[in-house]
Amino acid sequence: MPVRPLLPAVRSMLGTMLLAGGIGVASAAAHLPPVTDIAAQSAAAARDGEPLVVLVTLPGCSYCETVRRNYLGPQLAAGEIAAREIDMTADTPIRDVDGTMTTAKRWAQARNISMAPTVLFLDRQGRNLANPLRGMQADFYGAYLEQALDEARARVSARSAAR
Repeated sequence: MPVRPLLPAVRSMLGTMLLAGGIGVASAAAHLPPVTDIAAQSAAAARDGEPLVVLVTLPGCSYCETVRRNYLGPQLAAGEIAAREIDMTADTPIRDVDGTMTTAKRWAQARNISMAPTVLFLDRQGRNLANPLRGMQADFYGAYLEQALDEARARVSARSAAR
């Protein structure tokens, strides 16, 4: 069999493998933008009629990666949500809603977050707009997330209308 007819098929297969491998590596390493200033970030989300969605994570947490990669990351990339990420063990400085400086670790502790992943839906004052999603319930996670987002968006909308 001549080699020349196989070259396009081999090139196509190699291209597909490289693309799939590149996407896997990129998405595995990707994080959501970090929480840096809760007041500013939640106010920006509220101006767009959205809650600030905060993914609270732990290093090496495979469930956190699943929530990031399969749910929040794609929605953020599509412009559907305003989302940030915070590592509950980190000493990363953040500005809280009252303007005081704290760390990611202390911020999570002050909110009694002891499990990762935890997804919060915050208003411009940093208050919960919907019940946090704690852990990862694989079967219905997407439905739970959408339900919480709908509830949070309705509350953002109601508060905006009241102003």
